[in-house]
Amino acid sequence: MIGTALPRLSLDLTPTLVVSTAIATMDFTPVHHDAEIARAQGAKDVFLNILTTMGLVERYVTDWAGPRAMIRRIDVKLGVPAYAGDRLTFAGAVTAVAGDEVTVEVRGAVSLGVHATGTVMFTLAGEGS
Repeated sequence: MIGTALPRLSLDLTPTLVVSTAIATMDFTPVHHDAEIARAQGAKDVFLNILTTMGLVERYVTDWAGPRAMIRRIDVKLGVPAYAGDRLTFAGAVTAVAGDEVTVEVRGAVSLGVHATGTVMFTLAGEGS
């Protein structure tokens, strides 16, 4: 299982996705909602907030691992912004298995470079949980 590659996942970052996920996470910071304000502060456009990125990382891993996956630990570091109008592509691989714990390394990239890197550790419900 170590070294197993997860299938890639690509998501179009539409303005609707960026704004709606910021609202859903109760992040009302204008740079996630208003392109004019984002540009006035030096950004190219509205961009994903950290909570959305974390949720997308979790989704990526649990879509692969299945409905019994129980996230136990997640550690993500942000890189370049993920702007509306871009495409976010995730790739990952299993890096460790210890008993019933599986660790996956994840990388999410956009046209500017790496948006997020991290590890997700999970167990499968019903197997020692």
